[in-house]
Amino acid sequence: MIFIKSKDNDKFKLAKSLLKTKYRNREKKYLAEGLRTIELALEHGAKIEYVFLSERFVSNDENIDVIEKLEEVTKIYALSDDLFKNISETENSQGIVAMINMKDLVIEDYDCNRHKKIIILDRLQDPGNLGTIIRTADAAGFDMIIMTKGCVDLYNPKVVRSAMGSMFYMDIVSTSQEKAFEVLKENNVEIVSSYLKTDNFFNKVDYSERCALVLGNEANGICDFWIDNSDLLVKIPMYGKAESLNVGISAALLMYQISL
Repeated sequence: MIFIKSKDNDKFKLAKSLLKTKYRNREKKYLAEGLRTIELALEHGAKIEYVFLSERFVSNDENIDVIEKLEEVTKIYALSDDLFKNISETENSQGIVAMINMKDLVIEDYDCNRHKKIIILDRLQDPGNLGTIIRTADAAGFDMIIMTKGCVDLYNPKVVRSAMGSMFYMDIVSTSQEKAFEVLKENNVEIVSSYLKTDNFFNKVDYSERCALVLGNEANGICDFWIDNSDLLVKIPMYGKAESLNVGISAALLMYQISL
């Protein structure tokens, strides 16, 4: 374990920079915070470059086994509690942050034998919603998530936290809507979009074995491209006075229906 005492330390400055999207994109690395999240990263083969621990975490005897386990697989840097606060974005941090290398996955890696249930995200903006959808897609047995231009950064710390480890083993790619459509149609994937202006209720239709579900922007829904290019438009019935559901809730209902 190496102790970092200065804010001018290169490793510390790199970790701090990864709180911003432009530096994450440049370095192809991101931060994951919390003990359980990092345990899941280890369990599912995420490429952890470094782990940063707060002084409080290191001094807690209950963490000795965790520290020893981490030392077997990666380099550990210990920071004073004050320095650690600069790389943490949670109010009550557990005192552990990992620097992880991004997956090198592109839309051309689509495999029709492995990726049969897919989520397409159209300009999704809220990091909490994205994390929830990633976690739910994993739970519902979906195989791939495609994020098109205009979506929130996948590696936003809030996305990483709310995905609860699922992002480490879900196949997630970013591409244009045109390229996503081209690849999916070449592989005979049915494109289903969530859209309020249709007569098709989501639980009254049949879905193909290979199915891609499009979920739209929180405020504006799906764009015209997906409306025009979907094989099927479906909606969730509103029995009360609410006009729509949160996209995370809608995603859960639709994914589980498709998985039935």
